[in-house]
Amino acid sequence: MAEKEITNKILKYLKTVPSCFAWKEHGGMYGTAGIPDIICCINGRFIAFEVKTETGVLSKLQEITIAKIKDAKGKAYKVTSVNEVREILENLEG
Repeated sequence: MAEKEITNKILKYLKTVPSCFAWKEHGGMYGTAGIPDIICCINGRFIAFEVKTETGVLSKLQEITIAKIKDAKGKAYKVTSVNEVREILENLEG
């Protein structure tokens, strides 16, 4: 499955999550390089998902950006499926 398909399935799932506002971050000349594919706020919490295929790897810039989000007390994850996202949200503390 392509990253675009995985991203679309994750966004469809996130629309069913109560108190969740999520969007696809679009790259390009007006975007910020390295920003994760999906940004969301769930119950006041910042969560970002970088979507990859099973064999996809994070670029160095993506790794740095995820680390910066975590340093700012946000949550950021590399994910490969809707099931991973569901599991992450189920296991968020508090």
